Amino acid sequence: MDKEFTTISIPTSLVKQIEESIQGTDVSSVSSYIAKIVREALSKKDAEPDVFSKEDEEKVKERLKALGYID
Repeated sequence: MDKEFTTISIPTSLVKQIEESIQGTDVSSVSSYIAKIVREALSKKDAEPDVFSKEDEEKVKERLKALGYID
């Protein structure tokens, strides 16, 4: 785990909400909670493939047909 830290400012009202939500959990601080959430969000972002919607896929197919690349 990284041993260097930096300071990030967030609204006090958000800190209070986090403090309330972590009471009675195994999370030791607001900082550790935020670090955990950011790590989870980044790992999900890396794990999720870019996916076309069905509508986007149809538009691409129509364009490829118009260009003569597919029948």
